[in-house]
Amino acid sequence: MKELPVARLSSRSEFTGRIFAVQVDRVRLPNSREADMEVIRHPASVVLIPMPDAEHVVLIRQYRYALDRWIWELPAGSVDPGESPEAAASRECHEEIGKVPRAITRLGAFYPTPGYCDELMIYYRIDGLDEADTPATADIDECIEPHVFELAEARRLREQGEIVDMKTAVGLSLIK
Repeated sequence: MKELPVARLSSRSEFTGRIFAVQVDRVRLPNSREADMEVIRHPASVVLIPMPDAEHVVLIRQYRYALDRWIWELPAGSVDPGESPEAAASRECHEEIGKVPRAITRLGAFYPTPGYCDELMIYYRIDGLDEADTPATADIDECIEPHVFELAEARRLREQGEIVDMKTAVGLSLIK
């Protein structure tokens, strides 16, 4: 199947925030129609699967304002400008669970919402969790409580609907 080009006719920024920006592009689609495409521009992010050993995983309990509730999820965060994804994974591990990883293994990368957002989530297995020399400092908008689960228990939480976060559901499925 031949892919036909999409032509961007114009572009405007609607909003620029601390975490993402909203852009509206006027495009000519392969079927020759014109449309406004609203896109959330978000930097790549890292999703951590911290494993103290082969049978345990660290999840964080975090308050999510958009949902107005606390949820269980894998630690994650954005890749800062000029930072490698591996460095971001190490930094986020320290910030969110107070540990320093000895091993960081890339497991895959996925676009969670490609219909309107360009964020790429890069998944890493984190092994060899050492205590950090300095205390963790969470972002100002984060309320985080790390907890170690048996891997089977974390998967049960997902199956029972207690884990409602998509990145966590996917991440738990990546661990064999």
